[in-house]
Amino acid sequence: MTDPHLCADIHQDAVDALASQLTGSLFTPGDPGYTAEAVAFNLRSQHRPLLIVAAADHADVRAAVRFAAAHGLPVGVMATGHQPFPLADRFVLITTRGMGAVEIDAARRTARVEAGAVWGDVVEAARTAGLAPLNGSSPGVGVVGYVLGGGLSPVLGRKYGWAADHVSAIDVVTADGQLRHLTEDSEPELFRSMRGGRSNFGVVTSMEIGLFPVTSFYGGGIFYTAEHTAAVLHAYRDVVGRAPDELTCSVALLNFPPVPEVPEMLRGRFTVHVRIAFLGEAEEAEKLIAPFRTVAPALIDTTGEQPYSAFAAVHQDPTDPAPYEEQGTLLATLPGAAVDTVVARTGPHSGSPVTVLEIRHLGGALGESHVGASVVAAREARFTVWGATVGPPEVTGAGTEVMEALMAELRPWATGRTYQNFASRETTADDIFAPEELERLRRIKKLYDPANLFRVNNHNIAPAMDPVTADAER
Repeated sequence: MTDPHLCADIHQDAVDALASQLTGSLFTPGDPGYTAEAVAFNLRSQHRPLLIVAAADHADVRAAVRFAAAHGLPVGVMATGHQPFPLADRFVLITTRGMGAVEIDAARRTARVEAGAVWGDVVEAARTAGLAPLNGSSPGVGVVGYVLGGGLSPVLGRKYGWAADHVSAIDVVTADGQLRHLTEDSEPELFRSMRGGRSNFGVVTSMEIGLFPVTSFYGGGIFYTAEHTAAVLHAYRDVVGRAPDELTCSVALLNFPPVPEVPEMLRGRFTVHVRIAFLGEAEEAEKLIAPFRTVAPALIDTTGEQPYSAFAAVHQDPTDPAPYEEQGTLLATLPGAAVDTVVARTGPHSGSPVTVLEIRHLGGALGESHVGASVVAAREARFTVWGATVGPPEVTGAGTEVMEALMAELRPWATGRTYQNFASRETTADDIFAPEELERLRRIKKLYDPANLFRVNNHNIAPAMDPVTADAER
């Protein structure tokens, strides 16, 4: 350990003992490799943990959690670090990049994924069995964090539902340092709470997720120039208003800076990007998306029949780390007035610095529930509105102000909740869960993590208070 004064209240022998237990590596500030291990995809979320345990297996995770609990230190966990969370500097960070195994069970249509697996690896492994997971829009996003936050697939979600509803088993290290195997029959309340409850209840070392018999889709993207913004958004309302569950569409207003990382045709200009994914024949797809063909001339059109492995071509998400802030809300409906509000606040003549403003259609299987379903708190919503601003603090700050104003103006059509995976770092658990559900989650939290050990990189669910304590605080 090269910077021992940071651990002045932790005996050196304890740190050395932890290091000796690990198959993976331990880093402290100043150690070679510390900065590289701590870096997140979102460069605005750079933490300074007291210790980093680069876990190689579940035993490393158990050792790290036990060390943190013994010294009263909170625990954070990171695979890729895409989502912004409150910044922290005095905690134990467990990174799971070294735990990336993926195993496919074709007969059961499941995949067992370790904590560091990313979607690109799972999609490729499942492809060989003629199957597909409920993955996100980017191949570089971590599977576990995405699923624990609900898991909204932009290709399969409306047909098959939330990824969190299709988890059959979770291996998790809880605050007592125990490795627990959770299923619907084994500690069902904790199993349900974790699916949608993020990392509030423990550190997941692996999970078993469902796969589906999908090998291809019809889709891609259509780009339009700025002057067609309002017309395209209203055409989008028309298309999704009659869309079958097999069709998923989103539309994004793109305000890219003139930087080399952006394709030349989109660089330094405002464009509108319609994202399309249809599970069916090309002829039927073309009928459904016909309004996008007639509303305005396309700047770029990449739609066509695609192998499922080409899922990333739908959203074309950036692959390089960047500093950004994001915010989102859920809408129960999307009337014309809401579209006009979006255009006024973030359209080409608004002066908005927001880099991406997306409206995504929900509904279909995403609105269904059943006994034992996950705690995803977005089932009643029919749309998400999400925005991200990329750049230095002064730019992201200005973008945050625009997004806050937009969220306020969209409130008449909002559900009052926020989808956890599209939330800002300031979002709280009260913004995500309904009061009754949150109270139930707080009771589960008290049972498994009464000291609130797992509070660093999530929208924290605090343990329920004892009645006496609650009365005193009132």
